[in-house]
Amino acid sequence: MDGSEGNLPCANSSLPLPAASSDAVGDLDLSSSSWAAALLLECARAMDSRDGRRARRLMWTLNELASPYGDGEQKLASFFLQGLFARATCAGPRTLGALAGASLRNRASFECTRRTALRFQELSPWSPFGHVAANAAILDSFYSSSSSSSLHIIDISNTFCTQWPTLLEALATRASDADTPRVAITTVVVSASAVQEEAMREVGRRMERFARLMGVPFRFDAVHHPAGRDLSDLDLDHLVREGGAALAVNCVNSLRGVPAVGRRRDALLAAFRRLNPMIVTVVEEEAELSMEGEEEAEEEEAFLKLFRGSLGFFSAYLESLEESFPRASEERLSLERAAGRAVVDLVACPAAGSAERRDTGARWSRLMRAAGFEPLEFSDDVTDDLRALLRRYREGWSMRAAAAGAFLAWREKPVVWASAWKPTTRE
Repeated sequence: MDGSEGNLPCANSSLPLPAASSDAVGDLDLSSSSWAAALLLECARAMDSRDGRRARRLMWTLNELASPYGDGEQKLASFFLQGLFARATCAGPRTLGALAGASLRNRASFECTRRTALRFQELSPWSPFGHVAANAAILDSFYSSSSSSSLHIIDISNTFCTQWPTLLEALATRASDADTPRVAITTVVVSASAVQEEAMREVGRRMERFARLMGVPFRFDAVHHPAGRDLSDLDLDHLVREGGAALAVNCVNSLRGVPAVGRRRDALLAAFRRLNPMIVTVVEEEAELSMEGEEEAEEEEAFLKLFRGSLGFFSAYLESLEESFPRASEERLSLERAAGRAVVDLVACPAAGSAERRDTGARWSRLMRAAGFEPLEFSDDVTDDLRALLRRYREGWSMRAAAAGAFLAWREKPVVWASAWKPTTRE
């Protein structure tokens, strides 16, 4: 921002914060149940129009009202205010690095992170919806279209392998001892430390023990992809080691980690097609945050579009956490801090290096079709499984069928998209 009036105080500024003034807030209703989104959007508009005086006053007002330990509105205000400060001071990557470092220090172990993921699955269908849909679609495809006696799954996800015990159990239940298929899972882990590699070895040992208990012949491999490199660099051909096995590619909340710029997503999906898999399952959170066609999300209106989409998505996410978890839950605080880091990434960091640029199911569908895939319709058994899953949780969750796949909705707002794809038949 240009000029002294346009300069905004940084997040660590020692300037005293004055009381909220009427000229800063204008006609905004701070008694509204959605005051945070209204104030934040006005602040983003002021920044986008380079109105530094108004943006600074709105930031001061938000700072008085926000708290990472308050109610849902206060948390939303806190996380997005942090992102706006970082953007105003061009400190996005530095702020994100500091938050990530604090997260690593506060995290006792990989096992602690995995426990949080399991607790999240226990109290909210946000993750299990995609797991159940993908597992059921893989099994349907294997038993209906494959003559192979073995199944190889390339798992490109961030599920910490919590998705797979239910699939192994379903295989054991569905098959007799004589025809239980052999299963191999190759999971791709973006790793930066020896600790993570050892943690995945322990996950593999647990998976192998569980498979033996279920009577399923099983092999597990973890492939460590270097941190700092996106998945479009992945050597997929090297992962296909099970000759003659039916091949499934499972992508859960992982494709968004490939930046939309530079056609890298297209390259990854084209690499999937070259493998000629039996099925590709794609689960992604539903939000229009990739800013397709905007290299750095800096063109006119692009930032505001991104900001509005981020507000809508994270409002629903934080509200669902508040409804699902006890207020003092450590797991909930951990998930909320992760949301805060994602907000800084989206609001204050360049798009080219972002791992948080979620996109819509409609957009992913176009990319999958362009890469040579067609949707596999979920069977009645799959949709029945999904409806049964939602009955285990509190009210507010629903399922919505789509042309490709299905959506999980929180209070009518779609938040997760699950789908299954097969290679288009070539004439």
